[in-house]
Amino acid sequence: MTAPPAPTVPTDAEAAEVTVWFDGACPLCLREIALMRRLDRREAIAFVDVASPDTACPIDRRELLARFHARENGVMLSGAAAFAAMWRAIPLLKPLGWAARNRTVLNGLEWLYLRFLVLRPRLQKMLAR
Repeated sequence: MTAPPAPTVPTDAEAAEVTVWFDGACPLCLREIALMRRLDRREAIAFVDVASPDTACPIDRRELLARFHARENGVMLSGAAAFAAMWRAIPLLKPLGWAARNRTVLNGLEWLYLRFLVLRPRLQKMLAR
């Protein structure tokens, strides 16, 4: 008779409801993630710094740095959908996250996110000063 396999302890990312990958070298991203961490009192989100060379990435690192990514219920999301997944994990922001399940709302948020990506480099430079 063989012994049962030893139980494994899930990593923070496996135990969390949502995993968020962020650019830890971006001052704008750091501020936003700091706010989300304060709001995430249940610690339902695993925050992973993609800028760290030691970070294992589920997809290409450049892609993770170019757009905001999150995994919710095993599904990888990016852009506005990733933000909505993060919001759904935070009780205060959950209504906004649920509203984004509506395709029209999500499309509007994605439109805004794409506009933000154009401004992001300038905002990063301003915050780095």
